Amino acid sequence: MKDNITRIIQGDTPVLIDFYATWCSPCRMMSPILEQLKKNMGESIRILKIDVDKNPEMAQKYGIRGVPSLLVFKNGQVRWSGSGVMQADKLAGIIRQFA
Repeated sequence: MKDNITRIIQGDTPVLIDFYATWCSPCRMMSPILEQLKKNMGESIRILKIDVDKNPEMAQKYGIRGVPSLLVFKNGQVRWSGSGVMQADKLAGIIRQFA
């Protein structure tokens, strides 16, 4: 999985990674928001969800201390990070800066 993610974030398409946990209520609120974001932005973005309990090494690698945490990558670089529940239109505006 780690190699796959590394390959995906190296690309030219912005990648939003949602670090979440199944027990986290705000994390569950993000799922429909991310679905709406993908529907609105289509192929101009990739969205990945990483369960911090199943992938603690990935969470540690990117300094994730709380969930939900969001990171936007482009060309292998973290371009933006945020935490907490965010609305699809706000996320779209952030991502468009890097498209």
